[in-house]
Amino acid sequence: MIANLLRAERIKLFSTRAPWWCLAIAIIAPLALTMLIFALAGPEIPPTVGNTQLVSGNGRTVLLVLAVFATASEFNWGTMRLTFQAVPGRVPALLAKVVVVGALGTVLGLVISFGSWGLASLVRPDADLALHTGADWRSVLGQGLVFLFTAVAGVGVALLLRSVAFALTVVIVWTQVLEGLFVFIPGFGKYVYQWMPFHAADEFVGASGLTTGPLGLPSAPLGPWGNLGYFAAIAVALYVAGVLVTARRDA
Repeated sequence: MIANLLRAERIKLFSTRAPWWCLAIAIIAPLALTMLIFALAGPEIPPTVGNTQLVSGNGRTVLLVLAVFATASEFNWGTMRLTFQAVPGRVPALLAKVVVVGALGTVLGLVISFGSWGLASLVRPDADLALHTGADWRSVLGQGLVFLFTAVAGVGVALLLRSVAFALTVVIVWTQVLEGLFVFIPGFGKYVYQWMPFHAADEFVGASGLTTGPLGLPSAPLGPWGNLGYFAAIAVALYVAGVLVTARRDA
């Protein structure tokens, strides 16, 4: 049964063009921006392994869009009702969905991270961008975990809100506007910003270089793995809340 559920979710995910467009944008945009940054940036952005991941957040946002489409659109089209007729327990079907979307997110994160690192190494052959330390490997390999939990969060938000338009508005406004606004609030804003989930994800992979030093942000209150745990806890909490709400409401 589990294999059939996973197969069904994979078929549903790739049965339209939207996921393919999302994947293309999620890969091309960060890779192109990384290449431009390392080709044109001055000393304000040193060529480090962590900085090869500076624009990975663009791909992360597109993954959120994909996760929302893959989940909330089923409520709009009525396919979620058919799924729950076939799986009355609901939870196994929702677990299969998050496994499929999460696996795709993990692969996407690794493609973006290693692709960005590889292109930066080609553009700046004079820079030492080899993966010497555990921190270097965490910056690149760790994107797989960040994208995994990003996908989980996207599915959770979609289950909670059910509306494609509403869920997309929430994830885009949050990632592209609200988190960054806290940095510019005088006084307490920079301390609140430390606890923003996607900032924590960037801290884990060491990709927060554009938002730290010049703005005078204090040191992160959690270590790298603590930041990942914090980000993962929020993502899982959103998903669990979405599952609980979906299990009790009509599809």
